[in-house]
Amino acid sequence: MTDMEVGETPGPGRDPRPEAAAAGAALTHPAGAPAGEAPDAGPHPRGAPRDLPAHLAHVAGRELPDEDILVPDEEPPPRPLPARIAYGVAGLALFVTALGLMKEGATALIPSLQGSVFTDNALSTLGLGWLGSCLVLSGSPVAASALTLLDGGAIDRAQAFTMLTGSRLGAAFVVLVVGVVYAVRHKGQGRARAPVSIGVLSLLMTMVVYVPGALVGYVLLSRGTFDGVDIGTSPGLTSATDAAFGGLVDLVERVAPGWALFPIGLGLLLLGFSCIDRVLPAVHPDRLRDGDEGWYGRVWPMFAVGCLVTLLTLSVSVSLTLLVPLVAKGHLRRANTLPYIAGANITTLADTLVAAILLGNQDGVRVVVAVTLVVSAWTVFLLVTAYPLLRRVLLGVARRILASNVRLAGFAAALCLVPAVLIAV
Repeated sequence: MTDMEVGETPGPGRDPRPEAAAAGAALTHPAGAPAGEAPDAGPHPRGAPRDLPAHLAHVAGRELPDEDILVPDEEPPPRPLPARIAYGVAGLALFVTALGLMKEGATALIPSLQGSVFTDNALSTLGLGWLGSCLVLSGSPVAASALTLLDGGAIDRAQAFTMLTGSRLGAAFVVLVVGVVYAVRHKGQGRARAPVSIGVLSLLMTMVVYVPGALVGYVLLSRGTFDGVDIGTSPGLTSATDAAFGGLVDLVERVAPGWALFPIGLGLLLLGFSCIDRVLPAVHPDRLRDGDEGWYGRVWPMFAVGCLVTLLTLSVSVSLTLLVPLVAKGHLRRANTLPYIAGANITTLADTLVAAILLGNQDGVRVVVAVTLVVSAWTVFLLVTAYPLLRRVLLGVARRILASNVRLAGFAAALCLVPAVLIAV
């Protein structure tokens, strides 16, 4: 189902006259512009190459504000296989090296972190994970940091659990940031609130799922419910990665002071995730809607696609950004994205589980498993028993946040102020 069906009364801002359509075409491909190129009047969407054609699409929102969005017409060409192999090897090397450096760096940071405002209790580490993922615009490096701090003894298992939970609460902040920047850059071309609304809905859905789930998971973890979990990697795999990339860790350790190992490792981890993103298959939005008409308006197919796409991309921010052109082209209503977001919030922990296994710390594995199982169970329970109510409440909150720039700014500020207060508690 689209936001505007055939024969439906045009939403606010849409002009049904032929001359208006011609004006829209002129905006997309102005006179004198070479064929196949987008206009110079506005920037391309995030991730779209400059030489791909794009058009301005209007989305009439029924439950959220309507907007005009510049979207690409074509799918970017895939990277050559040799380039993907090179990025894969580089990403693996950076990933393993980063974990090794952060593990050693965490040990060096213990004297300064123990009893500090950042790690003196579970609420502080919750705020640290939340604020950290907002600042680095990614949850995965912060989640990996929680595991390495646990492995190094800088924090305990309960604190690692809350820091991991915090990293999930701030992970979708990048979608809101990109949406706001996109809307500001398109000022004067119509309202561009679809990216912003996706960011707001992503953050709201994450809070509804992770906050109650974290409370239950924290209690179960403290009672030893997951102490029987034992997932380890084979000694052969560990020795192979150490033999292949362990020399890089030793090299950096020789030239860098102990206190610098952790931030260097965090930087390498960001580079590693960037390389891995270039290896993984590009999931074009049009592929998500292949199949029977209307499946993307149902709960469980959208939930499954959200799980799968995030598992393929290993990035919740990437998988959620894919929703923007789908909404802009009218293939998907923003109101139907909540199950997709819920699924994405579960499988986004896959790379964190891999990191825990590679570290060989079973407490780290149990922390990730605890978060994953409890959040998954709570998510499924909500979708089965209370989805209509959940959908209505979240859309109502999002509509009020998007009603003015002041409210939106206040919402964004709260996302940074709340974790800062938690750290100071």
